[in-house]
Amino acid sequence: MSDVDPLLVESAEDLYENAPCGYLSTWPDGRIAKVNSTLTRWLGFEREELLGLRFTELLTAGGRIHYETHFVPLLFTRGTVDSVALDLVARDGERHPMFVTANVGRGPDGLPALVRITALDAGERRAYERELVAERRRAELERERVEVLARTLQRSLLPPALSPPAGVDSAAYYHFASQDDVGGDFYDLFPLSGDRWGFFLGDVCGKGPDAAVVTSATRYSLRTAAVYAQDPVEVLHNLNSLLLHEFGHEDSRFCTVIFGVMTVREGGLDVELASGGHPPALLMRADGTASYLDTTGGQLVGILPAPRFVSLRVQLLPGDTLVLYTDGLTEARTGVGRKRYDDEGALLEFATSRSPASPLDFVDDLRELLTGFGEGLSDDTAILSFGLPPKPLA
Repeated sequence: MSDVDPLLVESAEDLYENAPCGYLSTWPDGRIAKVNSTLTRWLGFEREELLGLRFTELLTAGGRIHYETHFVPLLFTRGTVDSVALDLVARDGERHPMFVTANVGRGPDGLPALVRITALDAGERRAYERELVAERRRAELERERVEVLARTLQRSLLPPALSPPAGVDSAAYYHFASQDDVGGDFYDLFPLSGDRWGFFLGDVCGKGPDAAVVTSATRYSLRTAAVYAQDPVEVLHNLNSLLLHEFGHEDSRFCTVIFGVMTVREGGLDVELASGGHPPALLMRADGTASYLDTTGGQLVGILPAPRFVSLRVQLLPGDTLVLYTDGLTEARTGVGRKRYDDEGALLEFATSRSPASPLDFVDDLRELLTGFGEGLSDDTAILSFGLPPKPLA
């Protein structure tokens, strides 16, 4: 021991008295037989005041019940109890959170002779745990606030109700992929004149507030342009000019859109629509067939100064239903790796299996389909459908 620093040479008694934790021993009946200086200092008692006192008198009322009904029976049954949280009460009434560990010392006859107890100061850990709980609650409240703001903002970008012509059925659905972010999908159906109604559905690139700004500008631009322009292609060109003027080429504030006009005719609807890079609309006929309306070649809106948009005309008869949707539906992950729902034509097969169907019934079917994707549905999805009810049987 000659090479050891004298400061590191401690007697067993000194180590006991000044240990970084409280030590005490009790007789089997719970009376304190021995206590170290660390614990007397923490609690503000003189040693003589604690000797002979029952250990339970240092506990809170709740701690006393727990100690007597759980701690002691378990201790004498198993011989040891590890890290039980108890509050020790100091002379001034202040509570000191502790982690208490104990074991039983037995005599030659095997009966309990002494209970050895260590008490570790848990004040800082208890304060940390309380702060952790408080911080978690603050985070939950903030998340709830963000979710409410996101939902409110998202709903402000969607029409409160659809306004189809009399005798035309319509339905829409918006699936939120995220509770705390704003998507860029949008749709609307609104009157233009006595026999003409406008409709559109699209998807702005990106998410969040920036996408919401573009979505708002797009919706109002489409509704405004539809009043003055008769041709759906012209409406999309007007939107393209606005996006380029407001956001520029470098900001990537672009979207895909289908815009159309329906005109009420005797016995049906004449529909003319134009597509700017959007997935093709589905047409479900009263005879049970389903097909895509081919708008291949339409380019994105808001990127090129002179994009190409594709238009077509179609007539809806009683029992026919037209369905517009965004790519959140077709690109949902449904299998291993990068496999997506519509990679092999699943959507058209799904529509064919349910054709003919009313707009409301088919939108409900798609709602169930989207819900079944679970976590595979990572993007918002908007659906808009309208059509004529079937002719009543003679």
